[in-house]
Amino acid sequence: MKTLVPTDGSETSLRAVDHVINKSQRDALELHLINVQPPLPYAGRAASAVGHSNIEDYHREEGLKCLEPAERTLDAAGIRYHYHVAVGDAGEVIAKYAREHGIDQIVMGTHGRGAVASVLMGSVAKEVLEKASVPVVLVK
Repeated sequence: MKTLVPTDGSETSLRAVDHVINKSQRDALELHLINVQPPLPYAGRAASAVGHSNIEDYHREEGLKCLEPAERTLDAAGIRYHYHVAVGDAGEVIAKYAREHGIDQIVMGTHGRGAVASVLMGSVAKEVLEKASVPVVLVK
């Protein structure tokens, strides 16, 4: 079973990781973690000023920081995983990744980081529900 867990380092995304650990058959699990970084405002202008590679490095570093808590949890549980850092609209990128990698299910938290995200049912979760072609398990 190929499972995708989008994570932003929040408590809710870590509960999604715990859910996968507790509910999966480890020998049949192929786990993918993804963190989607928002594009920088005025990325075109910024890229010409600081260089595309510097922006790519920034996104990768920030994405890896967000993945660290999930990776620590999975390493402690002895579960192998693949990870990916992407840039763009999170819901769209997550759904596209799932299609392109033959993911069987997406397990994700209902809310991400930030005050606005915790007031609303996560807009990313809603968008993934709308755009994904595979089952989506939401974890509170």
